[in-house]
Amino acid sequence: MAPVAGTTRDVITQPVVWQERALTLTDTGGMFGASQDPLHEIVVDRGRRALADADLVVMVADGREGFVPGDQDVAAAARASGKSVILAINKMDDRRARDGALELYRLGFDPVIEVSAEHGLGVGDLTDAILQLLPASGRAVPEHETPETSVAIVGRPNAGKSSLVNLLLREERMIVSETPGTTRDSVDTMLTWHRKQFRIVDTAGIRRPGAVSRSGQVETLSVMLARRAIERADVVVLVLDATEGPTDQDGAIAGAAVDAGRGIIIAANKWDLMKVHGQDGSKVFDEQVRFQLKFLDFAPILHISAKTGERAPKLLEAIERVAEARMARVPTGELNRFMEAITNAHPPVSTGSRNVRVLYAAQTGVGPPSFVLFTNVATRLHFSYMRYLENRLREEYGFFGSPIRISVRRRAEHRGRGRAARREGTPR
Repeated sequence: MAPVAGTTRDVITQPVVWQERALTLTDTGGMFGASQDPLHEIVVDRGRRALADADLVVMVADGREGFVPGDQDVAAAARASGKSVILAINKMDDRRARDGALELYRLGFDPVIEVSAEHGLGVGDLTDAILQLLPASGRAVPEHETPETSVAIVGRPNAGKSSLVNLLLREERMIVSETPGTTRDSVDTMLTWHRKQFRIVDTAGIRRPGAVSRSGQVETLSVMLARRAIERADVVVLVLDATEGPTDQDGAIAGAAVDAGRGIIIAANKWDLMKVHGQDGSKVFDEQVRFQLKFLDFAPILHISAKTGERAPKLLEAIERVAEARMARVPTGELNRFMEAITNAHPPVSTGSRNVRVLYAAQTGVGPPSFVLFTNVATRLHFSYMRYLENRLREEYGFFGSPIRISVRRRAEHRGRGRAARREGTPR
């Protein structure tokens, strides 16, 4: 992730395909050697669990450093797992690594593959060796994979994102600590719920840009990965700390999701601590959220507790509904009848001298639902009228938790055909 020792903490799992074989690749944090990371013992424990679950172990050593005491500890743990082991000596694009690589051969592993991860050298040989040593029953790539919904869990540091992911997965997959900034990578994990596939992506907490730039390279890269996760997601779950309420930074994070056209759910976490405010507490909180995040009036608000598990199934139900709403289509005929009715009831107004008429409408895309209105004049409709159209579309068709895109164009006139008609003396 970054050239800083100890950057990776969580166990990161990704699906890969090589020669029509579907594999699961797991990256662990650095397990041995000196570390100043206060969470190092947890990182080591998670790494040992990953070794126990693996079918094959690839031990990565640094060719430039050569043999160091920590390599002996890693080799011992790999052997103790009882799994086949491949030694991959990295950074072999550097001439200084030649002598160091020879030292690493004394670990006694076979095969040994010399690679350069940065330049891709030897990676094909490594993957071929992996396939040879894996059980022959490894899964082939099916012709039609089950569609999956990508869900990015985002929010400010210490809002409870990793705890929420662990709750959804029903296992301690993500490292959780009271220390802000514990999660550094964007970590993907598959979840099957009611025969539906969800890719749950836990992201690093996103702070204000100034705070991120002062914190150094690791957090800067973590935030970049979190923003990429938003862009790749189908649904974004914005996790708020219910005890603190929404902030301007929550609005900035949500704004990135809206700009990317992603479905959005607001999850107010730590709700177990809010019950002291009585029955009116949820109403007051929701009003505060709607006031602070006015542009998210379409996003559902769920009161949850990652600690107690309160309303976790409701969150999965909401994710499924939002994912479906993003892909909803309205038949063209039905859409035009609806648009004719609402624009006749409340006609658009132009800043010019001509009246604006919506001649017809078309849905041009999904994810998010996108519409184009063709008018008789080139104009921009007032913001308030665009909101009116959006609200009426939501009242009629739902689009639960999904942004809507509406654009306006002037209908193109077929001038050439008109001139030809006049020359022939026929009506247009």
